[in-house]
Amino acid sequence: MPKTRQEKELIIGDVADKFKRMKAAVFTSISGFTMSQADELREKASKQGVEVFIAKKTLLALAAKEAGLDINPHDFTGSILTAVSFDDEVSAAKVLNDLIKTNDGIVFEAGILEGKGLTAAEVKQLASLPSKEQLLGQLVGTLNAPISGFVRVLAGNLRGLVTVLSAIQEKK
Repeated sequence: MPKTRQEKELIIGDVADKFKRMKAAVFTSISGFTMSQADELREKASKQGVEVFIAKKTLLALAAKEAGLDINPHDFTGSILTAVSFDDEVSAAKVLNDLIKTNDGIVFEAGILEGKGLTAAEVKQLASLPSKEQLLGQLVGTLNAPISGFVRVLAGNLRGLVTVLSAIQEKK
């Protein structure tokens, strides 16, 4: 059943609001996608702070225009699955990249990062980046390395002193 004008306006407003609040969005062309796969994807995506939806290209284009984004969904092929990330810049691309690995009928079309358009190749590169939490963990490890090395050096000197003192004690 066709949607009424009011329903379409609500969809446009909702998608435009998502585009305004997002950190990144990824668009994929899908075919042969079942409802069980869609439910599984929504569950997996929501755990990572990503929202996925399918909207008609015309409504998607109007919402993007309303949000001030320069994308043209009419350039994409097939039905478009959109993943929008609100917390992390790479999580939307990672969620859809995992989906692409298991389904042949799904292909990256484009993306948006900080309001700028990305090509399909750039989205693939984005999906290969570590998550924000992983990068923060690596940063903490890097910052902690000199301190822990210094502590080990000081502990080594103390161990050496204790070893020398115990050797002196054993001789006496």
